[in-house]
Amino acid sequence: MAITRDEVANLARLARMALSGDELDHLAPQLDVILGSVARVAEVAAADIPPTSHAVPLTNVFRSDLIRPCLSQADALAGAPATEDGRFRVPRILDPED
Repeated sequence: MAITRDEVANLARLARMALSGDELDHLAPQLDVILGSVARVAEVAAADIPPTSHAVPLTNVFRSDLIRPCLSQADALAGAPATEDGRFRVPRILDPED
């Protein structure tokens, strides 16, 4: 099944692409080769092969999350230049009216 120049022109129109006559003549055989290749892949795919997202199995290489001691709120705020209500105080950068 060969893709025709008119089919390429219709696809270009649907994609809102302006193609010259020379471009249509050049693209038609290339698209025909691409469609033929896709058809061959579809022939090879067998129903007994499960779909996969990767060719090899993936394993998680990250360590498990462990609960460890951390800074208390007071220790974390101890080095801050300014605090308010148990939080870091920073300069306002947005207008409160927004």
